[in-house]
Amino acid sequence: MPNKTNPLKFNFDNSLVRELSGFYVKSSAEHAQQPMLVKLNDQLAKQFNLPLDGLTPNQLAQIFSGNQLPIGAEPVAQAYSGHQFGHFSPQLGDGRALLVGELLDKVGKRFDLQLKGSGKTPFSRGGDGKSALAPVLREYIISEAMHKLNVPTTRALAAVTTGDNVCREKALAGGVFARIASSHVRVGTFQFFAARGELDKVKQLADYVINRHYPKALNASKPYLAMFEMIVSNQANLIAKWMLTGFVHGVMNTDNMTITGETIDYGPCAFMDIYNPETVFSSIDKNGRYAYKNQPNMALWNLARLAECLLPLINTDDNTAIEIITIALNQFTEQYKEYWLNGMRKKLGLTTKQPNDMALAEGFLSVLQHQNIDYTNSFRNLTASSKKIMVLFNNTALFKQWYNDWKNRCDAESMSGDAKSILSDERVKRMNAANPIYIPRNHLVEAALKAATSDGDYSQFEKLISVLENPFKQRQGLEKYAAPAPQEFGNYKSFCGT
Repeated sequence: MPNKTNPLKFNFDNSLVRELSGFYVKSSAEHAQQPMLVKLNDQLAKQFNLPLDGLTPNQLAQIFSGNQLPIGAEPVAQAYSGHQFGHFSPQLGDGRALLVGELLDKVGKRFDLQLKGSGKTPFSRGGDGKSALAPVLREYIISEAMHKLNVPTTRALAAVTTGDNVCREKALAGGVFARIASSHVRVGTFQFFAARGELDKVKQLADYVINRHYPKALNASKPYLAMFEMIVSNQANLIAKWMLTGFVHGVMNTDNMTITGETIDYGPCAFMDIYNPETVFSSIDKNGRYAYKNQPNMALWNLARLAECLLPLINTDDNTAIEIITIALNQFTEQYKEYWLNGMRKKLGLTTKQPNDMALAEGFLSVLQHQNIDYTNSFRNLTASSKKIMVLFNNTALFKQWYNDWKNRCDAESMSGDAKSILSDERVKRMNAANPIYIPRNHLVEAALKAATSDGDYSQFEKLISVLENPFKQRQGLEKYAAPAPQEFGNYKSFCGT
């Protein structure tokens, strides 16, 4: 293990600790009794030139459990508030996570390194601050899959077991998750200080966010408004990508929305199999607040809470500030629609913009609804012949009508205009690059977690990660990874994991 004569040093430059005193509390990880390395993301480690070569799995487990942190680490728990299912909690904060420090990658770009499940912090609110192993493995699988699906996300650096049990409904194996993020500043971070009337802190945080994440706003005539507009755009892009991939976050509280537009905090998240806009996976979302179809509106609602925090920075007159920022907030809906429609055009193999494209895209979803058809596979199968696709539908006449509309739309922008042009090699290639064949199927994720946590068998976990490394390329022998859940899997419910 690195020691005083041979220290391990990461390329840390901890701007938040240096510049935002009062926004965090210094803390440290609880000692893990017998940590063991489950998985290290070697490629991501190399992106940051982490000096891990030659270290044993036990040495790596000591680092990523928090037992022995590298030189330059300054572990802190960040403060934030949050609206949780619409109800405001004035003080939440990192109750089971530590911001270890900020890493600079090979080109000098700054990222947070955080440990989740490393024990109590001053924000734990009576909890133990720990995580069971299963949520650690779930976040590793899904966050890396999201990255490969081209969805902005936090990244998985490492997963370890702690050798300790955590008490939930029963004793469970403990784990710690090391993740990388552009930032852990959330909408709730702004809310924490705005709710206390600490407007100087709100301004200080906004200045930090602009300098770190939105430097282009510095040259704007109204920097804080420009920052907010960029946050709105990033969130519109993110939610559009969630919807296009059939992803349901499950707990879109304001403390789970970053100001950078990355997916964060994979708790009761899941992917749709059968297309149904009403889909809810979270066991605690009794009223469907965060159902698949509601995600755009919930993102807008969260952004409105951020807008409220920024009003004093926009204009000293409240009414003027509200008028100005409402215009910026209202850009979300149109931007979301544009991001989503552009994504749908790619999924449908379209390269030009036509007035009826929205109706065409929504028409396909209408055909899918109530047909008991898999969302992911329905798009992928469009590159097959119409006869092969037709057998998937109960209402073949409805699908055939849409298919003919799509064919005519494709032919209109094809050079040849013949019947084969709809499935030209070029179009098939484009569509396959936009429509994954492999996603983290819920039944496969659960099977991998069960094997790992019950039997200590990580082979399914490793295999699933390997398959999801390249979600758009079909490979022989992986048919089960492209298939929806068997009927006996039932209605899937997921849990927060805390």
